[in-house]
Amino acid sequence: MTSTCPHAAGAVPLGGPRFQTDPGGLYRDLRREHGPIAPVVLPGDVPAWLVLGYRELHQVTSDPELFSRDSELWNQWDRIPDDWPLLPMVGRRQPSILYTVGERHRRRAGVIAEALESVDPFQLRSFAEQYADQLIDAFSGVGRTDIIAAYASLLPVRVLVKLYGFSDEEGPGLVTALNDMIDGGERALAGQQHLAVSVFGLLAARHAQPEQDVASWMIAGARGDFSDEELAQDMMVMMAAGHQPTADWIGNSLRLMLTDDRFAASLSGGRHSVGEAMNEVLWEDTPTQNVAGRWASRDAHLGGRHIRAGDLLLLGLAAANADPQIRVDGSALTGGNNAFFSFGHGEHRCPFPAQEVAEVIARTGIEVLLDRLPDLDLDVPASALTRRPSPWLRGLTDLPVRFTPTPAVGAAR
Repeated sequence: MTSTCPHAAGAVPLGGPRFQTDPGGLYRDLRREHGPIAPVVLPGDVPAWLVLGYRELHQVTSDPELFSRDSELWNQWDRIPDDWPLLPMVGRRQPSILYTVGERHRRRAGVIAEALESVDPFQLRSFAEQYADQLIDAFSGVGRTDIIAAYASLLPVRVLVKLYGFSDEEGPGLVTALNDMIDGGERALAGQQHLAVSVFGLLAARHAQPEQDVASWMIAGARGDFSDEELAQDMMVMMAAGHQPTADWIGNSLRLMLTDDRFAASLSGGRHSVGEAMNEVLWEDTPTQNVAGRWASRDAHLGGRHIRAGDLLLLGLAAANADPQIRVDGSALTGGNNAFFSFGHGEHRCPFPAQEVAEVIARTGIEVLLDRLPDLDLDVPASALTRRPSPWLRGLTDLPVRFTPTPAVGAAR
């Protein structure tokens, strides 16, 4: 039976320039007009619900039976073409941990956590420092650069490529593939294919010759319970979730530190404000704005809305972080408060070891940059900075900076 759109005419397209210019204002308008659950439409006039409320998001992510990660429940599959650009993010019949539920999901999550926990934290920081220095060497003598293109968008994947077991030469192609896949544009499916071929090749190599890397540890941890296709899908998820959000975490934190006087002390070599800036970004400017998704396993009521069985719910992480019901005084919840939804919540949240890897890469990247270029400053007015027009990930298109030219450290070794 063909499903019909459950939304009224007031459903809002999940896209457009406001995600680039004013997503916070857009979420406030949606909340004011629709309450904590807003009807939205995805490309192709595909209906979904956007969960804006903090309490409602907590409810959805805390009840995996009612609000399932099983995408096969979706009541719109008969309207989805094979080339739909959001398929890599929504998925169907992909043996990925994202769409696995119950005990098998918990077992797979354990394999991922165990593999990432095997990463030596000192080696992780060493890799991050090494690649940070190499990237900075390429522009340190020039006196100006675009920090996004030359640094933030390259550092996380360079480190992840090394940790997972890929060769350094594969890094640039994987950066392009991951960005294409995450952006959800016309190259999304090609990006997904490139990443899949690379991961399957790595797994085949590690079956033949294990090494001290994440791919080998995942094969060992699976103990034959999971196919290579399942392991490959999980590694693809880990790379996508670990690269671009971390790159945007670096970029958004540097933007904050370069434009907000509260963090100016860090630019003269201080350390105290780096962590504060990173934490504030997770509340106020989180790299992952919205996540697809959850599917209602039966009819339900949520935030005053009737949710039909099979409806898709998108997790509005950025909107929930700014919910006035939990931000009563409108202040920034920084310092030690980490009750944000930036890493998700519930059994499908980002595993803690993965969060730690991302934080080490981001913090090391920022610290090394400020050590090497202590007088780093914006090269354009703050008002000229622009964001990618994505409803999913919030990051800068570029971050032009200037600084006193310094020698490459590699040349001195």
